[in-house]
Amino acid sequence: MRIASTAAETDATEGVAMPEGADQTATSDEVAWFTGVVREHSTALVRYFARRGPRQDAEDLAADVFATAWRRRADVPPDAVLPWLYRTAGFTLANHRRKTVDLAVDEVPESGAVRVGDDPELSALFDAELRGALASVGERDRQILLLHAWEGLDGAELAEVLGISRSGADAALSRARKRLREAWGERLSF
Repeated sequence: MRIASTAAETDATEGVAMPEGADQTATSDEVAWFTGVVREHSTALVRYFARRGPRQDAEDLAADVFATAWRRRADVPPDAVLPWLYRTAGFTLANHRRKTVDLAVDEVPESGAVRVGDDPELSALFDAELRGALASVGERDRQILLLHAWEGLDGAELAEVLGISRSGADAALSRARKRLREAWGERLSF
């Protein structure tokens, strides 16, 4: 990553390094924009990746998304930066998952943390049923449900991430919820 080289860039990018191979002809407005985007959205992106994959990869994957945002800064809609970042994060995560990793069976982490409530056994059963219901809906429905539940997106932001209209996103969320309710009802065994 390139570190700010001028006094103006240093002030604008304090604590934020520019992506490797960053355009040397970037204007101070572009650098300030990028710095603001990183400061405002880095936590959300790291959480996005930490919820969906290995936590040790979350920061690196977020950095990849920010590098893409820098390269494609002209394509990032000013009124929908976070949805654009989430959409790019989805592509980045899909590419990351395609990589093969050799891991010994005894090193494979247990899936998910069990919520401990009044009845830990019931809580574990509930978590397993919910994971099963989520696994039984399609990949797109699962993506929509998780973007809504974990990232708090709906309406225009969800539409931007999915690359569809607002009404299309609302309908897709409604359909995904219906399918999850149906899957949940079929699986609920306690």
